[in-house]
Amino acid sequence: MRMTIAVATLVLLAACNQRTETTTVTDSTGTTETKTTTITTTLPKIDTTAAAEAKQDVKDAVHDAARATEKAAKKVEQKTKH
Repeated sequence: MRMTIAVATLVLLAACNQRTETTTVTDSTGTTETKTTTITTTLPKIDTTAAAEAKQDVKDAVHDAARATEKAAKKVEQKTKH
C-alpha cells in the first residue's frame, strides 16, 4: 500500500506544471506595486499505447457482440420457420 502511494505521488509530481507570473505597476507618484501569482496545473500523462490497446479491445468487443447477435437472430429465424 505504501509503495502504491509513493508511486502515485511521483506520478503526480512528474505531471505538475508550475508557472509564476509577476506584474509590476508604477503610478505617476513613483509608487511601485508588485503582484506575483503562481499557477500550478496537473496534466495527466496519456499512454498512447494503452489507449490504442483499449480502442482495439472495444472494437473487438463490438465485433463479437455483433456476431453473437447475428448468430442468435439466425437461430430464432430457424426455429420460427419450422
